[in-house]
Amino acid sequence: MLRYIYGVDLHKFPLLRDTMFRDRALQFHDRLGWAVSVNDRGEERDQYDALNPLYVIWEQPDGRHGGSMRFLPTTGRTMVNEHFLHATGGARIESPLIWECTRFCLAPDADREVSAGLVLGAGEVMAQFAVEHFVAVFDPRMERIYRLMGVEPNVIGTSGEGRDRIGVGLWEMQEAAWPRTLARLGIGRETSLDWFRASFSAPTPVQRELAVA
Repeated sequence: MLRYIYGVDLHKFPLLRDTMFRDRALQFHDRLGWAVSVNDRGEERDQYDALNPLYVIWEQPDGRHGGSMRFLPTTGRTMVNEHFLHATGGARIESPLIWECTRFCLAPDADREVSAGLVLGAGEVMAQFAVEHFVAVFDPRMERIYRLMGVEPNVIGTSGEGRDRIGVGLWEMQEAAWPRTLARLGIGRETSLDWFRASFSAPTPVQRELAVA
């Protein structure tokens, strides 16, 4: 199932939290060889984890991490604006309608269901928080994964060549992607909405606006 958890609430899910950060270390440090920091607990964390991001996490039946993503609004600090301006020609991505997505991570034993779940979670974040696009930096490895998931980005900038090439892209959840993604998980939209509702005790901004209207 999907969980939507703000950073300040991760302590409520210690097994899910700890296995997520350990899987991030396995993927980004051990397997991909990125220059990321791993602490003495075997966890990969960075400065953006301290900014109370929203995590979308696929929880396995045993309570462990299956896959995850991290979201921050581009009206605040983001990786794309602080580290990757060379890929956008110096153009900053800043809008209340655009959030940054980083640390797309899959557990070593994750199957395609997990990837579909994360696509669904991203779509629900867009729908429930009135976000129009996500921005993210990606490498050639991820391009194949995006094609398989049917959510290829609109590329707005690139840098480097070959294996060192990175791109900056914008994503939106097309209407056609909803039924395809739900079918891969074998669930209906109401189940997805139930997962979202269960994660929040207070209404989202969109829900508050609708209630006032």
